[in-house]
Amino acid sequence: MSDYDVIVIGAGPGGYVSAIRAAQLGKKAAVVERKWLGGVCLNIGCIPTKALLKNAEVARILREEGEKFGFEVQGLKLDYGAAVKRSRKVADRLTKGVGFLMKKNKIDVHMGIAKLTEANTLTLTSDDGVSTSLQANDIVIATGASPTMIPGVESDTRVITYSEAILQERLPKSVVIVGAGAIGLEFATLWNGYGVEVTIVEMLHHIAPLEDEEISKELAKSFGKRGIRVLTGTKVEEIKTLKTKIEVNVTSSEGDQTLDAEQVLVAIGFKPNTVDLGLEAMGVALDEHGFIEIDGRMATNIPGIWAIGDVTGKLMLAHVASAMGIVCAENIAGVETVTLNYEMMPRATFSSPQVASFGLTEAQARERGYGVKVGRFPFRASGKALALGDYEGWVKLVVDSDYGEILGGHLIGPEVTELLPELTLAQMMELTPAEIARNVHAHPTLSEVLMEMAHNVEGHSIHI
Repeated sequence: MSDYDVIVIGAGPGGYVSAIRAAQLGKKAAVVERKWLGGVCLNIGCIPTKALLKNAEVARILREEGEKFGFEVQGLKLDYGAAVKRSRKVADRLTKGVGFLMKKNKIDVHMGIAKLTEANTLTLTSDDGVSTSLQANDIVIATGASPTMIPGVESDTRVITYSEAILQERLPKSVVIVGAGAIGLEFATLWNGYGVEVTIVEMLHHIAPLEDEEISKELAKSFGKRGIRVLTGTKVEEIKTLKTKIEVNVTSSEGDQTLDAEQVLVAIGFKPNTVDLGLEAMGVALDEHGFIEIDGRMATNIPGIWAIGDVTGKLMLAHVASAMGIVCAENIAGVETVTLNYEMMPRATFSSPQVASFGLTEAQARERGYGVKVGRFPFRASGKALALGDYEGWVKLVVDSDYGEILGGHLIGPEVTELLPELTLAQMMELTPAEIARNVHAHPTLSEVLMEMAHNVEGHSIHI
């Protein structure tokens, strides 16, 4: 007899969700977690950064936009330490919520380090060094990923990754951010909101390099207006930690230069957390980067061993890990489920302005041979955006001109991360822009821009 039907290694957004779904389907489930319930996302990732970004938004309005809204602030004092403390309370509340969900669903929680010893057996080592053996019919690996560092560079209190940046209670006076993906862009927004001197260095030719090129250009323009220095097509050659400053030596087609800063944030990518899990001894297949290879069911090449989330390298986003966890549990239970289309998953960057997207960029659609129609609508023509005083950006829909199939959506502007689900639902349900346009949207709302964009695709724009 096994101890459990399912054991999930890792209690992040993929792991704990998978365990809950397995329990709902009648499986006796457990999770093994080495540090935090809720994983990186709830504790030092997605959630606390959003709390800090809200503080930064208020700080920027107080510092820079009082006249626009008709108020004057004298003797303004910004307590960044208080912002961090608020973010920790938010994270702690959600972590406790995950603990409640484990009890509610009768899922056992084992804190410690897991290592596979057989296809259905793992060794659990607790913090005090005591080892026990646990068995399950199926084991799900949901151990996530960790930030990578520039080769030859050691992290410390001045050269940091997001995990240190999110916890520090003191603001740097100046910072160089290496990498212009979501993490780099969000911390640039955060620190800039408090008046920190920010420089972004990106090796590729656009910030937000995975987004539609028009999005990247619009975001770079907006960052420039906010005083964020952006260096694209620029490679970091060396980081020198000196007594009073850090020197970042960079090179580009325009030559070499040295950037001075008090702190450097390295946000260049992630590596899978697969070390010492016993995967190699078990024969679990890994790709050339060390990510676990899975099929559409979330199964590895070894029967009874499954993997979900960042450790697979499919699409390293919390909500994708959760979706993978549900599909994995359903496949283990043998019930009806779906196959995930990672290309159509929503992507969100909580910079200012926000960026949200899914599917193919316009360039990708054309490269794949689609006949392409594009619909657009600017926030400057939105009554709600104008009323909010936040009307940078626009929305864009990429459509197959032959059949009206939605191929992708690309949004930049106020709260676009909240607007995205209407478009991803429309794509999943095979709706067309004509049907989005016919759906009456409440006025005045930001969501009206989606209706107007759909009208634009159909060639009968109303408000532009």
